[in-house]
Amino acid sequence: MFRLKNRMLGRPLNTDQLEHERLGKPTALAVFASDNLSSAAYATEEILHTLLLAGIGLVAFQFVMPITFAMIGVLIILILSYRQTIKAYPSAGGAYIVTKDNLGVLPAQVAGVSLLTDYILVVAVSASAGTAALYSVFSELYPYRIFIALSFIAIVALGNLRGVKESGRIFAVPTYAFVVAMALMIGYGLFKAGFGGGLDQISIEEMNPEQAHEAVGMSAVGWFLILHAFASGGAAVTGVEAISNGVPAFREPSWKNAAQTLVIMGTMLGLMFVGISWLASELNTIPVAGKTVIAQIAEGVYGSSGLGRLMFVFTQFATMFILIMAANTGFADFPRLASFQAEDSFMPRQLTKRGHRLVYSNGILTLAAMAAVLVIVLGASVSRLIPLYAIGVFLSFTLSQAGMARRHIRLKEQGWRTGLLINGVGAVVTAVVTVVISATKFLDGAWVILVMIPIFVWVVVRLNHQYEAEKTELAEDATLAATAPILKRHAVVVLIDKIDRTSARAIQYARTLHPDRLDAVHIAVDEQHAQELLKEWSNLPLKQISLDIRECPDRRINRTVLEVVTELAADGETEVTVLIPRREYRSAWHRLLHDHSADGIAKALADVPHANVTFVPYHLTRTSKGQHIHKVETGSMSGTTGIRH
Repeated sequence: MFRLKNRMLGRPLNTDQLEHERLGKPTALAVFASDNLSSAAYATEEILHTLLLAGIGLVAFQFVMPITFAMIGVLIILILSYRQTIKAYPSAGGAYIVTKDNLGVLPAQVAGVSLLTDYILVVAVSASAGTAALYSVFSELYPYRIFIALSFIAIVALGNLRGVKESGRIFAVPTYAFVVAMALMIGYGLFKAGFGGGLDQISIEEMNPEQAHEAVGMSAVGWFLILHAFASGGAAVTGVEAISNGVPAFREPSWKNAAQTLVIMGTMLGLMFVGISWLASELNTIPVAGKTVIAQIAEGVYGSSGLGRLMFVFTQFATMFILIMAANTGFADFPRLASFQAEDSFMPRQLTKRGHRLVYSNGILTLAAMAAVLVIVLGASVSRLIPLYAIGVFLSFTLSQAGMARRHIRLKEQGWRTGLLINGVGAVVTAVVTVVISATKFLDGAWVILVMIPIFVWVVVRLNHQYEAEKTELAEDATLAATAPILKRHAVVVLIDKIDRTSARAIQYARTLHPDRLDAVHIAVDEQHAQELLKEWSNLPLKQISLDIRECPDRRINRTVLEVVTELAADGETEVTVLIPRREYRSAWHRLLHDHSADGIAKALADVPHANVTFVPYHLTRTSKGQHIHKVETGSMSGTTGIRH
């Protein structure tokens, strides 16, 4: 297994290699902005998809720009709000930390769970949108979209397991290629609209007949539909919090550089979002299966010439690569946030462990598996994933900004009134957006997130109670227990199945313990085998150790061993140690060939007072000289030792 890890992930890293160099603003922008900037690739499409799905035809294009500007207003409020967060929390101001510091533990878990679900959806949406960019160029790949999206997830997960750092060399090319591609497309579209004869629009006759009818006859659009489309465009502002999570990665003064980079990111996203929405409105671009809105805009702007086709392909590949990089944001932040919650005893402790390459491997694998399930269940469809997407992130925005508002009131630092106004408005606006998204997207699938977040919060709180109960029990009278007088007698039981090197090693180890009583016990499920074993035992030079045969016709070995140990410990004055010989195999497939009955025995004895289980392993490995290597392993299993007073 270790050799396989080395081949797939590279050589293991030492802990002192954990630090990475700090980033300048251009590099940091490429690293932290990919998720946020890439949302411009599908935000406009989701607005159009919602409007056109309602059957209002060409009237839909009249509402794209107002909805876009409304979302830009939300973006500006978020940028101003997170500048306050970055200044207040230069060591990393994610929603979980800010909420825990100012609103308490339970709201922090809501924020944490919301962000974790958001990171899962970041990966699923980015992989699916990247796949859409690819099959928009090669339409024959459309039937294989799920497999392609899963491949993207696997590639990014493997890269993170290998410890690929947040390097400008990895992120800069896709991020800036996308920005250049959007700038060229929007700029050329503006040029054609103003000086190149205008942009060709889709006529009513080219539309679906039902849409054409509605386009001619409809005079008013309901507010619910507008809010529904606004909620769909909410995906445009996801990823704003990424910079506040990564402040320590910036060069000094880190918080100032991070705040400036945040403004640059917001400005670039705003310009791209407005430009794409304007082009979609001018071209009357309709979302269709097999080709994204960005692809249709690029075709409409560049035309069908050789150079136009080249620019179209460049635009699509730049879009695909930044979306893949955006998925990496989830892989960077999900394991880190999960480790924070695990350190606070609200997540399984395994999520705190760094793996082969000093990354949170368990978190990476968990995220990849969950995102893959979403991609499979929802068919790698961005439009089906989006309703699940924005609720978690806006809920975390709300809690984070509310936490900052309370911090201003609590500490009253210099400029706190201005900060309170900014974060207070941010909290109110994001809360309203959360309600709008929840209400308008409820039947589209948002109900799943609204149900799952409370359930997950209950689960993590319940897990915390379990950890705290264990901690309290283990800490109670620890000094008294450690210094308590030892029992008068020590009995050792060696379980014998057959006479071989494994059992011989266990007996040898038992003798080093110098117990008051040493018994070798065989649980007889086969009478003939028991008699043969007894005869073989009599030929051993161990006259001081007798072999006790315990009949077990019903094959309930665990219960029989429990009876043996209970008898020895019944007087309350005897400490009992049970030695279980166990073979250890080098290869995983060898381990599959043998049962794990020893684990069942250890579990059966866990509740017996003053009963302790020790595995004595014999490693089936040879040195170059043919000598066996073996070692003693004690207490290697959780629950193998049960001590009660």
